[in-house]
Amino acid sequence: MNAALNYIEDNLDGEIDYAAVARTACCSQYHFQRSFVSLTDVPLSEYIRRRRLTQAALELQDINSKVIDIAVKYGYTSADAFTRAFAAMHGITPSKARVQGAALKAYPRITFTLSLKGVVAMKYRIEERQAFRVVGVKEQFSAVVEESFEAIPKMWNRCNSDGTTQAVCSLIEGEPNGCLGICTEFDGDKFYYWIAAPTSKACPAGMIEMDIPVSTWAIFDVTGAMPKAIQDVNRRIYSEWLPSSGYDHARTPDFELYPEGDLNSPDYKSEIWIPVVKK
Repeated sequence: MNAALNYIEDNLDGEIDYAAVARTACCSQYHFQRSFVSLTDVPLSEYIRRRRLTQAALELQDINSKVIDIAVKYGYTSADAFTRAFAAMHGITPSKARVQGAALKAYPRITFTLSLKGVVAMKYRIEERQAFRVVGVKEQFSAVVEESFEAIPKMWNRCNSDGTTQAVCSLIEGEPNGCLGICTEFDGDKFYYWIAAPTSKACPAGMIEMDIPVSTWAIFDVTGAMPKAIQDVNRRIYSEWLPSSGYDHARTPDFELYPEGDLNSPDYKSEIWIPVVKK
């Protein structure tokens, strides 16, 4: 991970190839971006943007440098675009940043250090499953972990209150047997979250459908009240299990499985399903 960050630092003033960053960290681009945001709570693109604008602020202290030259150097096609981005982060325009004593923000380079984890066992199994169809509703969320961990439970609360969850659950048939919380279409900054049911029944008005492809799944047991229990295990999957498992994320939808029961009980049993491929 530190080698990947070295690559980013060396190319802040040029083109940064996300695939090359991921290769430096010995994983796929999808896995790297998911792991990065899980570990740092900042999407990779946002981290790069902050680092570039931090360096740009330092270079503006040289009064002989032109704003447009600095803008182009750090990937902006116009002075206006650079000014808007700079002001959004620093709270002042690039020209005002040249004034002695101007207050600026700095986002230092991240450095990863080794810490011992995994003292608590993670229970999982590997299974192959045929493709299946799901029907439900979806909303888009920020990939920033803490933001999505706060916003997704609110989606569940709304759907529980207006009857959507009950309507979705009435469609459940076959396996996996339960209501699903599906993460898909992850692009580094945003992703879609579904509340859905595995089913062959007709898609009701107001809902949408999706096919989950044939996959090898790493299935993790979760015990505890929602949403904290599922969120804690989800963090551990990306920060502990995936980096050392010999598997990579298959870049297809992953999901949480919620069987019937009291979700507020400390003994409630749920699962997280991650589609995987051998590295």
